[in-house]
Amino acid sequence: MSGLTNKHIQKEELYSAHNYHPLPVVLSRGEGVYVWDVEGKRYYDFLSAYSAVNQGHCHPKIIRALTEQANTLSLTSRAFHSEKFVEFSEFVTNYFGFDKVLPMNTGAEAVETALKIARKWGYEKKGVKDNRAKIIVCGNNFHGRTITIISASNDPDSRGNFGPYTPGIHSIPYNDLNSLKSAVKDNDVVAFMVEPIQGEAGVFVPDHGYLKSAYQICKNANVLFVADEVQTGIGRTGRLLACDHEEVVPDVLILGKAISGGVYPVSCVLANNDIMEVITPGTHGSTYGGNPIACAVAKAALTVIKEENLAEKASVLGEYLRKELALIKSEMIALVRGKGLLNAIVIQPKNGKEAWDVCLKMAENGLLAKPTQGNIIRFAPPLVISKNQLDECIQIIKESILSFE
Repeated sequence: MSGLTNKHIQKEELYSAHNYHPLPVVLSRGEGVYVWDVEGKRYYDFLSAYSAVNQGHCHPKIIRALTEQANTLSLTSRAFHSEKFVEFSEFVTNYFGFDKVLPMNTGAEAVETALKIARKWGYEKKGVKDNRAKIIVCGNNFHGRTITIISASNDPDSRGNFGPYTPGIHSIPYNDLNSLKSAVKDNDVVAFMVEPIQGEAGVFVPDHGYLKSAYQICKNANVLFVADEVQTGIGRTGRLLACDHEEVVPDVLILGKAISGGVYPVSCVLANNDIMEVITPGTHGSTYGGNPIACAVAKAALTVIKEENLAEKASVLGEYLRKELALIKSEMIALVRGKGLLNAIVIQPKNGKEAWDVCLKMAENGLLAKPTQGNIIRFAPPLVISKNQLDECIQIIKESILSFE
């Protein structure tokens, strides 16, 4: 680690809360699939800001929308109508096929919004008695880190010493339809919130048919099927939404991250009128939610996804990446899994070297990725990556892992 890099890291440790454990690189610039550190070294970005930068770093069309709007009108709040919000509302509902949108800023805020909508729908539409609504979630989920959301988590780091927890949230095993069937027999259950693929859990892909069957179970029980596509949506898995792989249209759709191409905090919840109409003036809101810059940026970012066929590209390149990773002959690779360009390798420790060591070696060789769950490395490059660039990355991954043999 050079002096300049070390100086920056020491200063961050001094002035910033220690709520992350980053790789020892200090980034200063990004473009497309690349990022550069303060020393001028270039890396392939294989995390994409947890899939927020699907369109690549600093995509010119998105940056142009940002700067043009920033020079025109930045914030009004929803106390007034906004031309850009009117445009975005029509655009995003047509884009995803829903009647209504409720805009927020971060993924966690969007999840909280969906939970509020589901509970209110339960009381006003399903007829659940006051303060008895239940939300079903899955074990090993990651929906964010607010107090209510960690109440749905079983991750000790997220939950530890943050209680008491929000009641009314019940967990069942992921990819277990029988557990869901049993859970929704309780008439107080108003929603089932699920990630189509569990990203933070290590890119855990459920059995094919799980989503479609889970949706039907919810429909039969008059329970809302809520899809958290904050990480899996916007082309990442090879379709616009991960739910599209099974032709499931969720009752409530949660989006964030790549809806702005990583340029600005934007999230939203989409639902049809019979659900969204429970939200009335004063029941929910956000000063920045739906601000003009956010609307302009998100519209541009979503347009890029379709204009550049990034979902289709992710499907083809993702299949190729998994095939090539599976050909690496190393005892350290226990499993390769994923969908589209959301992939992971499960690392089997060898000679005292673990996933963290592999990530350090890949960074040394010019590729940035990060472990999750200790022994799993997630590979999620920007969807704009080319076949030739991907081949270079595969070679870096291969050389880095084989260096421990």
